[in-house]
Amino acid sequence: MNDEPVRVLVVDDHPIFRDGLAVLLGSVPGIEVVGTAADGVEAVAAALSALPDVVVMDVQMPALNGVEATRRITAEAPSVGILVLTMSEDDGTVFAAVRAGARGYLVKGAGQDEIVRAITTVAAGGAVFGATMARRIAEFFAAGPVPPTEAFPQLTAREREILELVAAGRSNAQIASALFLSPKTVRNNVSNVFAKLQVADRAEAIVRARDAGLGR
Repeated sequence: MNDEPVRVLVVDDHPIFRDGLAVLLGSVPGIEVVGTAADGVEAVAAALSALPDVVVMDVQMPALNGVEATRRITAEAPSVGILVLTMSEDDGTVFAAVRAGARGYLVKGAGQDEIVRAITTVAAGGAVFGATMARRIAEFFAAGPVPPTEAFPQLTAREREILELVAAGRSNAQIASALFLSPKTVRNNVSNVFAKLQVADRAEAIVRARDAGLGR
């Protein structure tokens, strides 16, 4: 039997939650907190440096969100298990994090036993998904990608065209050149797209768009 403690990195941009969770986990026999990080950039650096068994990763963070941080960590260090933190099971970005390589999710406000069980499961190579997430994953693979014409009906034709180019990795300047628009018009349209999709940044918009079949 392996008596080595499970090494955990705690990532959250709210200091009270981050430090509280670190103290809580540090008091649990069999778990060692090897560090904390306040945003995705710090998380990637700390994870690649410390190589913890599990990263407890917040989703919504400044500088670099949890989805993109998860993608970078799992690409560079596949042995590190990512357990994403979310406010609710219905948070759409959690599904994106799972596709980026996360092995499970944890609802903020979960009890200590549930948190510890989730961490040890991920550390052992398992996955932690609630019923809601399991059903959504099954539905996704059963249905296949959503055709671009059906995705995001709230967008105008111009906004959809711009989102398609964003999803393809084009910069605002490249989009302006391709569509013969002014940079300001492109910026305004990109802002409208972010607002309508309720995403925090470009990385999250790209994930949402590609999940829907755009930009391929």
